[in-house]
Amino acid sequence: TDQLVTWGLICSRLNEALIQRILNETYCSVTVHQGRMSAEAADRVAAVTSSRPSTPLQTSWFEFLLDGSLLEKHLQKSNPDPTPVQLIVQFLEQASKPSVNEQNQVQPPADNRRNRTLKLLALKVAAHMKWDLDSLEKGLTIPVLNMLLNELLCVSKVPPGVKHVDLDLSTLPPTTAMAVIIYNRWAIRTIFHGCVSVFSPVLLSPQLKEQAADSITVLEGALQLKKDFYVHTLRTLDLLAADAAANGETESSTAGLRISADDLHCQVHYDLGGIFFQQGCTDQPTYEKARDHFRQTKELLKKLDSTVHVHLDEKRLAGYWNACRALTGDCDPCDPQTTPYDQINSLIRAQNYQAVIEAFIKDNVSRSLPNDFRRSVLREFLYKVQQGESGLDEVCHKLCVCNAVRDALEGEILSIRFQQLLLKPSKRMVDFILEVCTRSLEKDRPSETSRRNMAGFMKTLCESLEDLSLVFVVSSHKLFMELLKEEERKVLVEQMRKRSATINLSAKPLPSFYDIPASASVNIGQLEQQLILSLEPRRIRQILIELHGMTERPFWRVNSKWEVPPDYINVILGIKDNLTKDLVYILMAKGLHCISIKDFVHARLLFSACLELVTEFSPKLRQVMLNEMLLLEVRAHETMAAEGSKERPPPDLVSRVRGYLEMRIHDLPLRQVVGEECVAFMLNWRENDYLTLQVPPSLVMNNPYIKLGQLLASTCKELPGPKESRRTAKELWDVVVQICSVSIQHKRNSDGRVGLIKQRESSMGILQRSKFITFVKKLRVSIGFVLISIQAVDVEAVAVTVKELVSYALTLNPNNQSWLITQADIYFVTNQYSAALNLYLQAGAVCSDFFTKAVPPDVYTDQVLKRMIKCCSMMNCHTQVAVLCQFLREVDYMTAFKALQEQNSHDAMDSFYDYIWDVTILEYLTHIHHKRGETEKRQIAIKAIGQTELNTSNPEEVLQLAAHKRKKRFLQAMAKLYF
Repeated sequence: TDQLVTWGLICSRLNEALIQRILNETYCSVTVHQGRMSAEAADRVAAVTSSRPSTPLQTSWFEFLLDGSLLEKHLQKSNPDPTPVQLIVQFLEQASKPSVNEQNQVQPPADNRRNRTLKLLALKVAAHMKWDLDSLEKGLTIPVLNMLLNELLCVSKVPPGVKHVDLDLSTLPPTTAMAVIIYNRWAIRTIFHGCVSVFSPVLLSPQLKEQAADSITVLEGALQLKKDFYVHTLRTLDLLAADAAANGETESSTAGLRISADDLHCQVHYDLGGIFFQQGCTDQPTYEKARDHFRQTKELLKKLDSTVHVHLDEKRLAGYWNACRALTGDCDPCDPQTTPYDQINSLIRAQNYQAVIEAFIKDNVSRSLPNDFRRSVLREFLYKVQQGESGLDEVCHKLCVCNAVRDALEGEILSIRFQQLLLKPSKRMVDFILEVCTRSLEKDRPSETSRRNMAGFMKTLCESLEDLSLVFVVSSHKLFMELLKEEERKVLVEQMRKRSATINLSAKPLPSFYDIPASASVNIGQLEQQLILSLEPRRIRQILIELHGMTERPFWRVNSKWEVPPDYINVILGIKDNLTKDLVYILMAKGLHCISIKDFVHARLLFSACLELVTEFSPKLRQVMLNEMLLLEVRAHETMAAEGSKERPPPDLVSRVRGYLEMRIHDLPLRQVVGEECVAFMLNWRENDYLTLQVPPSLVMNNPYIKLGQLLASTCKELPGPKESRRTAKELWDVVVQICSVSIQHKRNSDGRVGLIKQRESSMGILQRSKFITFVKKLRVSIGFVLISIQAVDVEAVAVTVKELVSYALTLNPNNQSWLITQADIYFVTNQYSAALNLYLQAGAVCSDFFTKAVPPDVYTDQVLKRMIKCCSMMNCHTQVAVLCQFLREVDYMTAFKALQEQNSHDAMDSFYDYIWDVTILEYLTHIHHKRGETEKRQIAIKAIGQTELNTSNPEEVLQLAAHKRKKRFLQAMAKLYF
């Protein structure tokens, strides 16, 4: 035993290549007795069981080779690390590594004791998982699981070179037959659950189809076997390893985990049912096969008291079963076991449509059918109507009514289809609606919620009906009388009577906006309410005509929320005709509101009507409306771009934008925002040539947004060029500095001395800082500003400006590492170290696939790394400081040693030692712990030094690989701490 321990210590000092060689050549002679372990494993256990508050160290794969009893102990843990599937990956990965011969030629993996043992360990882990394909498929890739199951076939003595479809399972030993079944179950699950989810079954290659057919045949043969089966366990796999000369007829054939025939058949029926169900979309008769297999699954599942090998989702099974019955028509509506879904589907197949409607009305009371199912039935009937089936229109209408009443009872919004139905209702349809309402309430004592919702529905029904006679049918109905109070009924009926006196403009479309005639007057308050709500230009004018016929007052003041830009107020209020004044004001205000809520369709209608109106009498207002319509189109296109559209604006729109920027009309009110957004539009769509070469110089001088846009466009054009050509970048810099500058006001005190009174924003800039920020937020192009503090610049203003712009930029592109680091720098200089470190880590994560690759050196520069070190230091995470000191181009030993001397570290200290690859730092750690008498921590540091891959005699590429691996793991660990 002492010799073995000594051997383990020696191995811990050697590089990994030497360990592999020793394990390959001497594994059979080096066996650690049960209850003992290697020195390496002992160190790990000591580290784990110490009292330090740190994460336990992960067990290495090779420790399971050295200690035969370790695997079972590891798998019995509540949360083993590595997990079982991770262990399988590690074992098979190591066993399949190619070797290199003396001529440096890559050879296939060697068939030696070490590799065979690793494969056996992988199988033992799968045996511990009871060969649960669901768990194995979730945790393993297809190639790894294929390798694992092929190893199972090999150790189970399945005859090599023989197709499984040609094997007689009844003559094979139990564990051999079980291995064949498990493999073919996985094969069909992989082919169809993997391929069919992406491609249609008809696209499967002939080889895959043949493999699927063979596997289905094998599994159908397994269903004919009535004997019990046995599957390998950890014990039987040990027996196989010990009896290598056996031919499959060893004790392990019947010493494994017993799987009853019913257990196995239940699982196989479920798998076959799933496959046939997948095939049903191109081969209708296979739905019947699927149904039969699912029926067998359900029957066997009831029969089994406890299941060992059955891993299925019973809810999914129920869904498959209902779907198969619906697709094959295998359900009897009179059967008490039949579900409501089955009953509805049976009635549809029998074309008993009246019974379907009756079922929907009854379900309005019981509410057992989900709304989605009810809507899908309606869609099915609508599809039949579209396909030309006659006589189903009324069925669709009645089902739509049933669904609308159900929605109303549950407080849901009524569907558009039902609202369309009410546009031209017949008395017969209204009578049916009232019948459904009456029958949909609980008979004995409806709940208060149901009564309230139904009352609301009936009020909505009255308000939606244009025909007063139909309104009377509803308002005189018994249910209406019961649910609405007398006062509510009177008010509602009176409103309907008044409304019926107005003309329905949609009944006869008029060719011109100006041709709308006046109609009879009604109550002023009612008309004003309609004026506020309407978005239809003709209706708005009609209402205004009626109001002006009743009284002469300014109706543009009816709603205090109607606003037009101050630039246009004087021109609009200068219109002499009061009706026209109200109409122009209201149409423009409503159009601007629609733009603000991105309802561009109604905005275009309102603006077009307003343009048609003002063209007749005011060239100035005509140009104003053309400008506002241009702004509307610019915002509409920018909104589409913000939502992901890549479509470039039409040439006509770009031409109109240019025309606006160059427009010069005397005494025309212009809104600053139109020019601002036109410039942003040109920048966003890379119209840099126009801004830099074609825009008139006078426009640049007079419009600050044009000036700023020209500088930005010029800078963008010159960025790829040589440094000496960046004249405009300096000019842009000067302009931005002026915007962020402050003016200092002084006041002479009573004693004659001059004192500082306050600082205020300078008036020297071409724009106010707030307007500058608003403008930049309209840009979608990646334009960055680097602002530093110089004399007469408000540092705080610069910081606020940059912070706001970067925050906005990150909403556009949250994965831009440059912007993330800029945001981190802002937090860093404002002493928000945790937030800064979070963003520095985010910047590294987005450009390295969450640290699975190396972070580019232009992202984690020495400057960034030093700031990360400072962040950790200020948070008293001194061990993290030491680890990060290794990341610098030249390791900062002075900072690392100083950090390790600190005794009040707030991080997990020695749990980070595994991330240190610099031997000098590890040796210093050993010295520090020895000096302090910290034996356990010293032992952890010694163990870290002893890792073979850190041996300074290793080739440089091995050392670099070790450093890269530790960098990756450390950054991932830091991300978990700070994200």
